[in-house]
Amino acid sequence: MPFISRSWLPLAALLALAPGVIKAAESKDCPASPTGQAIYILTNDESNSVVALPIGPDGKLSAGTITATDGAGSIALNAENQPATPDALVSQSALTMVGNTIFAVNAGSNTLSMLTISPSDPTKLTAVGKPVAFPGEFPNTVGASAKHGLVCVGSSGAKAGVACSSFSATRGLGPMDALRPYDLGQTTPPIGPTNTVSQVFFSEDESALYAIVKGDPPTNKTGFFSSFPVTAGSGCGKKKRGGGKASVSMKEQRSEPADTLVLFGSQQVPGTDTVFSTDAGFGAAVLRVDPQTGMATTVATGAVEGQIATCWVSISPVTGTAFVTDFAANRIVEMSVADATVVSTLDLSPNGDAGLTDLRAAGNFVYALAPGNGSTQSAVTVVDVSGGSGSAAEVQRFSLDGIANNRAVGMTVLL
Repeated sequence: MPFISRSWLPLAALLALAPGVIKAAESKDCPASPTGQAIYILTNDESNSVVALPIGPDGKLSAGTITATDGAGSIALNAENQPATPDALVSQSALTMVGNTIFAVNAGSNTLSMLTISPSDPTKLTAVGKPVAFPGEFPNTVGASAKHGLVCVGSSGAKAGVACSSFSATRGLGPMDALRPYDLGQTTPPIGPTNTVSQVFFSEDESALYAIVKGDPPTNKTGFFSSFPVTAGSGCGKKKRGGGKASVSMKEQRSEPADTLVLFGSQQVPGTDTVFSTDAGFGAAVLRVDPQTGMATTVATGAVEGQIATCWVSISPVTGTAFVTDFAANRIVEMSVADATVVSTLDLSPNGDAGLTDLRAAGNFVYALAPGNGSTQSAVTVVDVSGGSGSAAEVQRFSLDGIANNRAVGMTVLL
């Protein structure tokens, strides 16, 4: 994959500034805690639940709780029309969090659930109201905006697209608005992982909702990056709800970043207009999103040697780098957020897992889900990155035996 540089900021400047920008933002607001409080995983079972595992002062996990979402999970299909585990929802962000609120997709019942976290116990979750109906089929990714009181869901089934709802701590979720459709020609459940919605998430300043859709190279189908502007609300007093009547535009700005194939998990690089996106076709790409037009262009691409499908990403504020995983490779690859070059590779094969999916960075640690492949039990690997870039080292493999299986997806963390 050739190197491309199309950023408004020279690549050399990005190389020099990206980690520093993260560090500056971290110290300006609130220094990263050495540990988070808990991680959360979606079981994605037919009776769907959220698993909450507390994080100790040493960053390690211990037994927690399981709370029902009152919805049903589901599983996508692979090219052989078989269940697509361990990548059951072919997405990143099946769970997302703002403040002490968690949102969880229910792909089997076409609903979204909202749960709150107790301020005194990070493993005590309480459902707020009932799950809200989603107008599409097979919802598989969710993003939320605390600033606007909005939550948006992407779906990948026969009715694919994006729809949004308002939310409040006391009243829960409002009705979903109309579907912003994607003509994917899919089934329910979808055949993936290509030609599906990868992720929806809000920009760092919450002025736009981003959605990423995978291409399908065998059929010459191009993936794309959607940007939907957010209109801030102006409500006040008793009518004010989650920042007023904010809304997400029904019209997208769609772009097809050059030299990308199967864009998957993404995260905006803090303090910049760039987004680091994994690409299951070769490794990862750095995209620049114009804040005025919403157009995404390719800054750089980087290949991960020996990859099968590099799909999930989390950026660590401690290292200023991105950590990516592959469901068919039991390793965590560290990459530059400026040019997507590989910084280091942590081989985890001695712990016996088959591969890794969703992951999250929290303080001095990175937590990665190994859903298992049917013959290996699911687990979470805890990696210490306190020594900075290139220092990643495994400190725990926490078994999910009896808690979750190879349908498990998603991860979020309470800091």
